[in-house]
Amino acid sequence: MIPAGSPRSDDSPSPTRPRGRVPTWPSAAWIARTPVLTWALACGAAASGCAAAGATGAGTSAGTVAATVASTGEVAAPSAAALSSQDALPSARGPLRPDREYRVFVGSEATDRISLVVFGPGGATVEREFTVSFYPTESDGPHGLAMSPDGALLYVTTGHGRPFGNLWKIDPETGRSLGRVELGLFPASLAVSPEGSFAFVANFNLHGDMVPSSISVVSTERMIEVSRLETCTMPHGSRLSSDGRRQYSTCMMDDMLVEVDAWGLGVARHFRLAPGAEAGHAGPPGGADAAGHGAPAHGAAGHGAPGHAHHADMPKAVCSPTWAQPAADDRSVFVACNRSGELVEIDLESWSLVRRIPAAPGIYNVEVTSDGRRLVATNKQDDSVSIFDLASGTEEVRLRTHRRVVHGVVISPDDRYAFITVEGVGSEPGTLEVLDLSAGEFVARVDLPPMSAGVAFWR
Repeated sequence: MIPAGSPRSDDSPSPTRPRGRVPTWPSAAWIARTPVLTWALACGAAASGCAAAGATGAGTSAGTVAATVASTGEVAAPSAAALSSQDALPSARGPLRPDREYRVFVGSEATDRISLVVFGPGGATVEREFTVSFYPTESDGPHGLAMSPDGALLYVTTGHGRPFGNLWKIDPETGRSLGRVELGLFPASLAVSPEGSFAFVANFNLHGDMVPSSISVVSTERMIEVSRLETCTMPHGSRLSSDGRRQYSTCMMDDMLVEVDAWGLGVARHFRLAPGAEAGHAGPPGGADAAGHGAPAHGAAGHGAPGHAHHADMPKAVCSPTWAQPAADDRSVFVACNRSGELVEIDLESWSLVRRIPAAPGIYNVEVTSDGRRLVATNKQDDSVSIFDLASGTEEVRLRTHRRVVHGVVISPDDRYAFITVEGVGSEPGTLEVLDLSAGEFVARVDLPPMSAGVAFWR
């Protein structure tokens, strides 16, 4: 556990000692409502050893990795990363072990591989892998992943192209491609409508000119782009309200949140996020609202590229938002300000600022539990994950990840676990880490191909 604001240490990672800050306990409020941690504190104070059932460390899993499946349907040998240690962490004691299996898909940008990870009583393992690629000699860079509401289809964006990227429709059972559509420059995050008919994709335009980009709207049945809505510079973090009527994305270079009328296929309104200049406006960004271009440290945040060239006459973005996440009740939306290290809440009825919550440096992706009580955030520059209590607006626990460049997060529908992707650096493998939200600690991890980024919960 990591207290906010602690100095960074230079220790090296190891299987038993993750890199980073000195561990500490989470807040008293967290401990009070978490039986596992309350029991642990009582044991320590009693000095009795507390040799209760389930207190011993869990044994390691001996599960093997299943053969991987290429996009052609051919059986392929498991990758080197998939053959690395897949076992549950020593901290996965009896009370923390799941009583069922959870399956998530993870995309690895450096290798064009999609991994199906199974987390269950025996830990986390890679069940199979397949490739998503249009250019066999180049990296297509799978970035965003999303499932259809019924779990029958997997959608994946690939950011690299000549020059445009693609959205893929895939059979999750076999890894076979069922369709593809070319979109804009560097399609990144995406969201699928509640009935599964449309996908909303943010054309991030990571490597292009510093000009407004767009949101692509795709008919998923025929895989046709039915609309392309210009929004702002470097849109990212595409998410839909629970009823599917509104889509939200952020503008990394313009310090804005944009709302799209998902039924009317038009930009409904936008909100300026810079501290002291917060303001909501009707319609799409334009004029003075689009003048605040800046250069966020997105390359440093782990995309492996310096991003857009910064012009001296353009002020830097202050917030540099990377993600927009509607609250569980759709009354507000939470925005991750990557540069300023804040979580900003905007009221959707009044289209006004609710609060600015201090967060870790480089807060990047966020997701809210289905009960609306907690928010989990990945912190790219801090190499950590945070859990926020939304009622009080407090960061209750921050945990160091095993490797650097933390990226995505998805929460299981039962709110028990958060699945965190970590890209890794250089020759390091990527990682999926499993966070127990009740215990407030990581309970499993599995190595994956390098630059593990997008993640989607299957079943």
